[in-house]
Amino acid sequence: MIYSEKVMDHFANPRNVGEIEDADGVGEVGNAKCGDIMKMYIKVDGDVISDVKFKTFGCGAAVATSSIATEMIKGKKISEALKLTNKAVVEALEGLPPVKIHCSVLAEQAIKAAIADYYTRQGIDPTPFVGHPTDCDCDHCHE
Repeated sequence: MIYSEKVMDHFANPRNVGEIEDADGVGEVGNAKCGDIMKMYIKVDGDVISDVKFKTFGCGAAVATSSIATEMIKGKKISEALKLTNKAVVEALEGLPPVKIHCSVLAEQAIKAAIADYYTRQGIDPTPFVGHPTDCDCDHCHE
């Protein structure tokens, strides 16, 4: 399997690793059957994601997609972060092998799950903003 230099860089030197103790929102997605589990932590200041960290249990592509996704939403408004797609994550990494595309889907879902948790903690129904974030059912892993 060939990975881009960007994937290798984010795998070898992941950005924003760890957890935020007093996070405003936490989202965990993935499935032990898949082998990839991502947990995202966000700190929100006003309407801006002022800090974001992640913990990922999974392959190199899962670590790389988590890393670049956090970079892509840090400092952005929540509404902008919600527009992040797995396609944008793949493009930012200069491509992923087809069997690893599900990792970028998980990164998108983890961000949405963290934002949904943030809204819930604020007493706001997250569904109109986030939809229904779903855990990986592994069907897409075998396309």
